[in-house]
Parts: sequence; C-alpha cells; structure tokens
Amino acid sequence: MGKKVKKEVEPPPKDVFEPLLIESKAAATVVLMLDSPEEEVLAKACDAIYKFASKGDENKVALLGLGAVERLYKLISHEDPIVRRNAIMVFGIMASNHDVKKLLRELDVTSSLLSHLVPEEDVIIHEFATLCLAHMAVEYTTKVQIFEQGGLEPLISLLGSPDPDVTKNSVECIYLLVQEFQSRAAVCELNVIPPLLDLLKSEYPVIQLLALKTLEVISKDREMRIILGENEGLDCLLKILETNEFNDLHVEALAVLGNCLEDVHTMQLIRQTGGLKKLLSFVGVSTVPDIQKNAAKAIAKAASDSENRKILNEEDVESCLINLLEIDDDGVKVAASQAISAMCENLASKRAFGLQGIPQLVQLLSSDDEEVKEAAVIALANLTTASPSNASAVAEAEGIEPLVKSLNAERHGAVANAATVLTNMAMQEPLRLSIQSHGVMSVLTEPLRSSSSQVQSRAALTVAAFGCDANARSELRNAGGLGPLVELLHSKDKEVRRNACWAVMVCASDELTAVELCRLGALDILEEINLSTGRRNNFSEAALERLLDNNLSQKYSQMGYLSSSNVITDGFYDYGKIKPGVKLLSLEELSMQELTDRRAIIFINAKPQEDVLAMEEKPQHISSEQTTLSVPTSRKSSREKVRKGKGKKEEEKMKEVVEIVSEVQDEVNLEDVQWQPPPDFMLMNYINDASKIILPLTTTREQVVALAQFVADKMGGAIERDKLHDFSWELHISEIEFELKSNIVPIGKVKKGTFYHRALLFKVIADRLGIGCSLVRGEYNRAWNEVKLVDDSPQGVTGLLLPPQEYIVDLMFVPGFLMKQESVEADQYKHI
Repeated sequence: MGKKVKKEVEPPPKDVFEPLLIESKAAATVVLMLDSPEEEVLAKACDAIYKFASKGDENKVALLGLGAVERLYKLISHEDPIVRRNAIMVFGIMASNHDVKKLLRELDVTSSLLSHLVPEEDVIIHEFATLCLAHMAVEYTTKVQIFEQGGLEPLISLLGSPDPDVTKNSVECIYLLVQEFQSRAAVCELNVIPPLLDLLKSEYPVIQLLALKTLEVISKDREMRIILGENEGLDCLLKILETNEFNDLHVEALAVLGNCLEDVHTMQLIRQTGGLKKLLSFVGVSTVPDIQKNAAKAIAKAASDSENRKILNEEDVESCLINLLEIDDDGVKVAASQAISAMCENLASKRAFGLQGIPQLVQLLSSDDEEVKEAAVIALANLTTASPSNASAVAEAEGIEPLVKSLNAERHGAVANAATVLTNMAMQEPLRLSIQSHGVMSVLTEPLRSSSSQVQSRAALTVAAFGCDANARSELRNAGGLGPLVELLHSKDKEVRRNACWAVMVCASDELTAVELCRLGALDILEEINLSTGRRNNFSEAALERLLDNNLSQKYSQMGYLSSSNVITDGFYDYGKIKPGVKLLSLEELSMQELTDRRAIIFINAKPQEDVLAMEEKPQHISSEQTTLSVPTSRKSSREKVRKGKGKKEEEKMKEVVEIVSEVQDEVNLEDVQWQPPPDFMLMNYINDASKIILPLTTTREQVVALAQFVADKMGGAIERDKLHDFSWELHISEIEFELKSNIVPIGKVKKGTFYHRALLFKVIADRLGIGCSLVRGEYNRAWNEVKLVDDSPQGVTGLLLPPQEYIVDLMFVPGFLMKQESVEADQYKHI
C-alpha cells in the first residue's frame, strides 16, 4: 500500500472577493449598510435595526438622526421579499414616534405601504404595513392621504385575515379613518358591517373592542344603522350584553345600541324582540358607572324622537333614570339628568318625573361638580316649563334657595337655566313671593352683566317675571340692577334686546323706577330702537310708552301731551319743551342749580310730609300761603333764607316755623337719602276748595265749567283777548323766582298765570277729582285742555245716546266756555 498524499485545495478565482464576516456594534455603521447592493447585507441590517428600534423611543430618534428612514424608504419596494419584509417591519415599529411619522408623511410612504396590502404578499408584511398605517392614521392629513389613495378597500379585505395582528391593525386603522365623514360614507358602499360583526366573535378582546368602537362611529349614520339591523347586528349586540364574560365590552356595545335606538323602526324592532326590556333591566342591575352612563346617553339619543319617547314611557324608563340619579358617580348623574331633559318632551314622562324625580334633581343643585349642577338645572328647566305642578314640586323640595344660588354658578348654562326655572315658578304668585324673599333681584344683577347672550336673555326675562312687584323693583333699583338692564337694550342679539325691552316695560310701572331708567338713558335707547325697522319689536314700543306714562314730567316735556289716563301726581314738574336727545334733569338736580333767566319750572306737590303737616296745623295764625313761601327747595337755600331774612318783619314772624320745618326736613333726609320736595300748601287748599264746589255738581259738563272758572279765578281771572299783551304774568313769575331764589316755582304760588299755567292747574285738579281731561302743549306758551262730553239728545228724541264730542276748555278769555275741537274758536284759542 502506498503512502497517502494530502490533496491540495484549489485557490478561489482571482476575481472573487472572499466572504468577510463583520461584527458591528454601532448603529451608524449598520445604517450605512442599508446602502449596500447585497440583499443579504440589507436583510441583516434591517433586522438589526428592527431589534435596536424595538428597545425604546430614544433609539428611534437616534436612527432618525442617522438618516435611516430615508434609506429604509427605498427598501420597502425592494425586489427581494426578505429585504422588503424587514424594511417594512422597521417602519411598523418606528412609526409610533411623532418625528418619524412626520418624515414618513413627507415621504408619502402610505401609497407604497398600501400597495403591499395585496393577498399575495407575506402576512408579516401585512402585519407591519397595517401597523405603520395605524400609527400614522392618527394625524388628519394621513387620513386624507389613505382615503384618497384608496386605502379603505384593502384594509377592509384584511379584516378577514387569519392572522390576528393583521386583523387588529386593520380594524384599528379603519376606526381612525371613519372619524372623518368622507371615510364613513365610503365604508357604507364597501360593505364593512358584515366583517365587523364577524370580528365580534373573535377570541381576542382587543379586536372585539376595536370592532365595537368602529361600529359606534359608523352607526351614527342612518344608512349604516339600517344595514346593521339587516345583518342581525342588534341581536349580536344584545348577546354581548347578556354575556357576563364580555363585561369589558358592555360599555361600547351600549354606545352602538344607543345610536341604533335613534331610529323609530329600530326601537320598535328591539321592543318586539324583548330587547328593550332586557336593556333596561340590564342597566338596573349593573353597578358599572360607564355602563350606566352609556345607557343613559342611549336613552337620551332615543328620546330625540317623539315616537321613541312614547315607547320609552310605556316601558317605564322614568324609574330607571330616577334610580341612576342616586348613583354615586358624577358622570352617571349628568347623563341621567340629560336623559330626563330629553324625555320631558313627553307629557306623561314629565308628570312622572314631577312625582318622583324632582327632589333628587334639587339635591344635585348643591353638587360641587359644576357639570352635574348644570345638567340638573337644565332638567328642572324642562320639567317646570308649562307645568305649574312641577314648579310647585320644586318649591316643595326646597329648591328655591339652591336655584337662587345657582344664578352665581360658573357655567353659563347653569345660570341661564336657573333663571328659567325661577321664571317658570314666578307664574304662581305664592312661589314668586317666596323666591322674592330670597333676594332674587339683587342676585340677578350679575347675570345681567354676563358676557353670555343666553344668560343675558334669560336674566332679563326673569327680571320681567318678578318686576311686577313694587318691592322687587325697589330691590333691583337699590342693588344697581337697572344699569346693566338698560345696557342690554344696546345688544345686537335680537332675543336679548326683546327680553330687555320686556323687563324695562315691566319695571317702569312706578314713577321712581321709570325716572331712574330715564336717567340711565333707557328712553333715548328705546327711541333709537323704535326708529329702526330691524331692531324694533312690540316690547320696545310698549316699554317706551310705559316709561313715559310713569314719568309724566319727561313725557310732557318731550311729547307735549298728557292723555286723560295720564294722571298727574305729586312730584310732577313742567320743565318746558326739550329737544330730542337732551337729558331731562331730575327735580333734585334742578333744585341745586343757581337762579337763571330761563323759563320757570312749574312744580306740583299737594302731598304734605307728615311731620311738616303736623306742625302746620299748630300755628293757626300763619296763613298757608306764608308757609308755602318759606318752605325751602333745598337744605342749603333754606338756611340762607333764614339768615338773610332776619331783617324782614314778615319773615321774623315765621322764623321759628321755618327753622322747625328745616330741622324736620334735615331729619327726614338723613333717614332717607331720597330727596324730598317741599309741599305746596296752597295747591292743597285749591284741591280741597275745588272738591267742595265741584263734586256736588251732577253732570260732567257742569263740573268742567265750574272747574274752569275756579282755575281762572285763582290765576288772575278772565282776560280780554285784545288786552292779553298787557297781562304781565312774566314779571310775576320772575318775582316769585327771585323771592324763592330758585328756578322751581310751586304752582300754588302763581297768582297771574297764562295759558300753560292754567291748563296745568286744571289738569292737576281734574285728575284729583276724577274728571277726565288731557293736557296739550302748543307754541308760544300756549297750552290747553281737551275734554270729551256727551251732548244732550235732540228734542223729541228719548233714549238716544250720542257719541262723545271733544271740546277745548277756555281758561283765559271766557272761563268755562267749551269750544268744539277743530272749530274756529278752538283754533284761535290754541294759536296766536
């Protein structure tokens, strides 16, 4: 046997590079390997990068900085399936980072990923491509890209994939896409309902949950609800609710059912199959707050339809909702209150809640949670609207105090609806008085200043509801509420402006409030509103009329006319004609002015102050005229007159009385800040004397004639027409002004009066005696009274009642002569 010889290995060809095994420990090196032309190197580099990126978000950021994303983007369409798969796997992991997503969006990676969702591709590619799309679909722009690139269809087809990860990623991506209307409309045509219902049978809870969430979104569209019903989706949802193992899916299943219950057809279908009873009983026994909350939301959605409300009422849904109010969870309380609000549209439900639910809702008004408080007060607003019995039930449940406190709540909805409840309750006088005793008008001043037009409108309406009471008006006035109310007249919101006009109309029911409203500018604003065809409303016209009717001084100065229904009361003053836009000062402000050469302000006050009247009765030897002369128009002027009058004998006689009167006035003014005008004792005497002469007369005509003669006698007697210019009434008035050191002249002081003095005195006394007459201002110091009298029946005709004729009363030339309106004599009397 020969010796063995070792066989020599043939050397490799000279043009072949020997394999080189490299071990890299730097990510930057591996990223550079992504540029390699070798498929094996690329595949291994992608795999290494995948493992590195999976370890944490900071690694993804590092790879992004090394330029890995741009290199990987070129590889996701590589011809080698392994390279392609590994590159897409990296994208699936890295896309969870925000900055990576941003770059992927700029590279328009979605179109490449969608192209790989075809059936022949590897399931791993499907998994990570859909994962990447799901991460990116969170952004709106990517949703639009996927939709426009036709991504919905391949994603829906992958819902049937045998791989659960592919299914999960696909349904998650669809869920994100259908948040937008365009995608919701598209999935309807792509028949997405059957595969989604199949996913409810999946053994993976996360897939079931995503399928339910997707169904919840798409079932908001009526067409999808119909398709869901046709595919027995309702039965599937009810089975989930009946299965305790699926308790983690109950909340979402209820949400889908809630959408379905909006349709009457679906509601009837569920009721016929017994599903509605199961649903309500399920809610009753459940102790999971989210389930209870979603159930209440479902009822609220269903109650948007009248037929559904009727069905729910027949199934005694009210008891279910009232029980939910007792649950110790704010979210449940809010949802139950909202459902009660919706069900209130049904009268039977409203009555049922009135008997049982109102006490619970009232308790919620004291909740620390503002959302709970708002939901409860909205429910009470709906319950008490057009329901006096429910309004009474709120009062019985001691709801008045928390409702008044809710006017200061943080949420505008709570404030607005609290005002609505109080307005509803104010329709009943006992309740109105009870609410008023809690100081509601003072509290309303802040809501009137609110920036919310809803709050402004409701608050103004509440003021209108309570302003019919004099004490309430006084409270609002003292609390400074009239200012913000007047400001609301400027509102550009039609409802706010209308309700503010309404409130002003109601509040202007007494002179004090009407005068204050005028001072705050309400009159000018209302006049401006009524000149605009777009802003005018019925209440603005009525408010202006009421404002003037209860501020006759303003009305007469502005309009020059007082009707027979405008009864002149104490405190009235004739300032003369004012120009539009000029503010009429109050009598108190006018009393503080220095003496001027302007026309005298004629003042009416036949109401004595109690203390002054008591003292006036004691010094019998002092005439009422002398006392009237001594009464000051202001505290300052009274003391000056006493000091300056020491040298005059007449005033020395009455110095003691004047000082007593001044002291009494000072005490009154200290107790009541409101300025008190001095009484006109002469006018009191005129009224007393006139009543003794005129009231015994049997006919109105006789009374008018007698009163005219009485007035003329007190004002200088009859004057011949051609000697009118010799009647020096101006000098007489000036002397009175100088004597009183004031521009304000009590009418009882005037002994030589012209047309407008006599007409005013006639109107004042006629109003006190119940004789209807109007007062009209003319030009050049003319004024006259108009009366309506019924003429006697013609001779030979009995029982004929003629219509009343209007006459002008002559107080100047032939006192008591009655001139028919529009006659020659009447025109001559009214004009120069």
